[in-house]
Amino acid sequence: RRFKMKKAINREHIEGYVYEHNLAIKTVQNTESKNYGKEFINGTLDIQTDEAGLNVVTVNFTYVTEVTSKGTKNETYATLKNIIENGKTVLVDGKDAATMVRIDTALGLNDFYTSRNGEETLVSVKKNDGGFVHATNKLGDEATRNTFEFDMLINGTRLVEADEEKHIDADYLIVKGAVFNFRNAILPVELVVKSTGGIKYFESLDASPSNLVFTKVWGKIESQTIVDRREEESAFGDAAVKEYTRTIREWVITGTAKETYEIDDEKNGITTDEIKTAMANREVYLANVKKKADEYQASKAANMSTTATPSAGTTAAAGGFNF
Repeated sequence: RRFKMKKAINREHIEGYVYEHNLAIKTVQNTESKNYGKEFINGTLDIQTDEAGLNVVTVNFTYVTEVTSKGTKNETYATLKNIIENGKTVLVDGKDAATMVRIDTALGLNDFYTSRNGEETLVSVKKNDGGFVHATNKLGDEATRNTFEFDMLINGTRLVEADEEKHIDADYLIVKGAVFNFRNAILPVELVVKSTGGIKYFESLDASPSNLVFTKVWGKIESQTIVDRREEESAFGDAAVKEYTRTIREWVITGTAKETYEIDDEKNGITTDEIKTAMANREVYLANVKKKADEYQASKAANMSTTATPSAGTTAAAGGFNF
């Protein structure tokens, strides 16, 4: 079901040096598609947003065509194709020679089901989803190269305490809730707040599934590389040392609007019915994702498995909004 609501803000701006990419020109293989045989670009583009090379942000492109739906030339396709054919990357050519780009994109989710302890579990990974790409000869101020701005529906917070073993240097707050894409689809997400003032503010909102807060937030997309070092003792000689590197990407809130939107204000906020509709639509969408996952597993195992069906209602019926 489609519905009308306030055009929720979901904007990200990423600019910097092309660090690396796996973009590729492909053709539509589905013979039943009206676009069968047509070219499109698919893949990821990693952008180094800082001069020191510590912050690399990935942007995902699923289906970028040469011509827009309006029949005009797609500048993003042309830019990505030029990167594929002529682009230079930080990894191969060095920062000073790397292609520079500006990207205006939005937050999306990669939803999929995976098997954990014998049960199918939903995993929803935040991603920077498509957008407009432009080549540039000059980058903006470093502080403005990896920013976001969202209208966020908040339904809770969780404090994470500092832990040296887990490489958590200081307390921070997880802000739980959802944002919306351009189709008004609800996207459950968790953002973080690290400043003392920010932590106090979001805790003071007392947000919960039965006390939603709708407001505008903004901040930065930050990457952190963590190296875990493990030693294995030897019966003789030196211990074996192994290092494991992992990258954590966080959407860190650095500011928020002074005034929140009012729930059930049709013009300036969002209504309870709109939230219920968005949640019901997501249930139907996830049921389809689950069905496709089951069909894929069944084709691998060469036997049928039970597919999911949309739930009859949402958690809103119980008096709370858990997304």
